[in-house]
Amino acid sequence: MSERSKKSMSASRTVKTQQIFPSDTNHHNTLFGGKLMAMIDDVASIAATRHCGRSVVTASTDSVDFLQPIRPGEIVSMVALVTYTGTSSLEVCVKIVAENILEQRKHLAAISFLTFVALDEHNLPVMVPEVVAETEDQVWLNETGKERAKVRKERRSKSKDLHQFFSNNLTI
Repeated sequence: MSERSKKSMSASRTVKTQQIFPSDTNHHNTLFGGKLMAMIDDVASIAATRHCGRSVVTASTDSVDFLQPIRPGEIVSMVALVTYTGTSSLEVCVKIVAENILEQRKHLAAISFLTFVALDEHNLPVMVPEVVAETEDQVWLNETGKERAKVRKERRSKSKDLHQFFSNNLTI
């Protein structure tokens, strides 16, 4: 069996920038949460694919913390980075920064963690390269990823129980 390959955390770094228009907003004149979630999933999947060089699927959106509203006219920059790897899974962190370029102000708008699974040509899970942290911040993200992975496994177990319940009780 060959040794598991390694890849730097920085190699997965993916940045997407998008302007927010009135059609992207809700009746509160802020960006639709679901619209932001779709944008997050998109940039995170690119980072995951970049890391492993394979097709990936979203296994879960582990968290999306909406911290500050995003308004029409603001520019949203999403920075995605693979922060932790399992055998076939990858955790991706996405930092979302909103910028009012007319007033030259930026604020942290949201933070999200997602999990992806890499697939082979038969759509079966395949081993991913181990992620290697290079900076102090990256080391912290990677080391705290162990705890997030533990929480994910616990939640997945409970999710299986819910799946069983709802499969047998479709009318609630």
